[in-house]
Amino acid sequence: MEFFSATNINMYIAIALSVLNGVLLCFASYKFFQIIQLTGYRVKGYFLWLKDTKAKYVFRISILAFLSVICSIVSNVLFDMFDSNYLYSYIGLVFYFYFTIVFIRNLYSVPKKVPLKYTARMSRLNVVLFLFVSGISFILIALFTELGEYLKFFEIFKFSVLCLTPLVLPVLVPVVHLIMVPIEKLIKQRYVIEAKMHLKKREDLIKIGITGSFGKTSTKYMLNSILSKKYNVCMTPHSFNTMVGVAKAVNDYLKPENQVLIAEMGARNVGDIKKLAEFVCPKYAIITNIGSQHMLSFGSYENIEKTKYELIESLPEDGFAVFSGDNEGCCRLYEKCPTKKVLVNNTLNSKIFVDKVKVSANGTSFSVVIDGEEHKFSTKLIGKHNVNNLLLCIAMALELGLTVEEIKEAVAELKPIPHRLEVIETQNTTVLDDSYNASVEGVEAALEVLAKFNKNRIVVTPGLVELGKIEREENVKYGEKLAAIADYVIIVNQVNLAAIKEGLESKKYDMQKVFAVDTLDDAKNKLKEIVKDGDTILFENDLPDNYI
Repeated sequence: MEFFSATNINMYIAIALSVLNGVLLCFASYKFFQIIQLTGYRVKGYFLWLKDTKAKYVFRISILAFLSVICSIVSNVLFDMFDSNYLYSYIGLVFYFYFTIVFIRNLYSVPKKVPLKYTARMSRLNVVLFLFVSGISFILIALFTELGEYLKFFEIFKFSVLCLTPLVLPVLVPVVHLIMVPIEKLIKQRYVIEAKMHLKKREDLIKIGITGSFGKTSTKYMLNSILSKKYNVCMTPHSFNTMVGVAKAVNDYLKPENQVLIAEMGARNVGDIKKLAEFVCPKYAIITNIGSQHMLSFGSYENIEKTKYELIESLPEDGFAVFSGDNEGCCRLYEKCPTKKVLVNNTLNSKIFVDKVKVSANGTSFSVVIDGEEHKFSTKLIGKHNVNNLLLCIAMALELGLTVEEIKEAVAELKPIPHRLEVIETQNTTVLDDSYNASVEGVEAALEVLAKFNKNRIVVTPGLVELGKIEREENVKYGEKLAAIADYVIIVNQVNLAAIKEGLESKKYDMQKVFAVDTLDDAKNKLKEIVKDGDTILFENDLPDNYI
């Protein structure tokens, strides 16, 4: 085969073009890799994203390939008419590389709520994708070059075939991920074993596990601040609540001087909490709430409840657990719990409950009754749901030896938790940033807080997701609740648009005050048109990029 001759310059040019193409298409795969990462490296979640977004990014990739092929072929034919020099056949690729660079620039310029994190795992995936794309590119060029010796069509098309390679990305990215899964499992296992050894050396460590359908992260931050009055505390940062996330926190953040480890434990499937609990081995546990979040992956409310109880089942005989008395599921788990336990905020069966709650735009004041004695608290946090979370933390802090006065002081000093009903005062408006909330109960709490503000109340929301069969019903109810409180509604996401509108219309809402947009940027542009001085804007459940 002449193409592979050591003296054939075509082969060396093909190698250079293949390598360049491999690099460019790794950048062009940004969105596909981002979705793989956002869905927890689950291929099922990736294809659900393709379905929910009607494969619009696949369409964009197809347009890139189609335009490039047409321009490349046309230029090749034109140059071939005037000069048959083989070097001219590469000129058509200028269009392809130009269009690809423009595509990449546009892709990276779009604001992302959760940008792709170039972790070690993601770097490995990019390397493997680069090898695949470069190899495919070289094979295609070689094949069409050889075929071009026999058919004129292939001669014209031989380098233009490179323009078709972007079409493989939507499939190649998940394939590369699946190929790497066994290797990643081995790496993950080594990382977890390292963290286990670290924990095994710390028998003195007070370990607390926190789980629930919602409120985990907020409760973790609150408890960390309160316990810091007496202990040196390490908590899993941000929303690190998977096996790898908790292992990373142990390996990278846990220091010898730390006396307490607070581990947030998340789950999407039955057995997830069991694995985390067996890894951390906590003596103390908090169940924040049990709701419908992630119903899509769990399949039933019973499975959600069962999974949360896995944390309780992992506790030693002398363990201690705190449950929310406001939640029926938590009350059922409380009754089953065999260890020392506390049910808070249930006036019929609680030694610790809240009373006289007053919520304003500036904060919340409330009383906590502990063994019949009333204690007055105040916090800069707003919303009754925050009071419920605080009560869980107060019960745990008392068990760990903090005084009521120490707890009061810590509660008064608490700062708003980023993106969880965080109040941001701007020059002309008040912004309620509840963008990291995604539960039915959390939405209700946010709207209750919004009602405390005057002037126009504007809600920017994409609706509720991952609720499975009940998703449409809950979004209709959401629309009904919005109608009672919001003066304007901006819906970011076509998936839930019809259901939310149905709820709004059922309450005779003025639909001229409802706006449907495709992206958060579009929503912000719409806000510029309708917002006036003194208005309040609630950003509710700003979905990650796999829903937009």
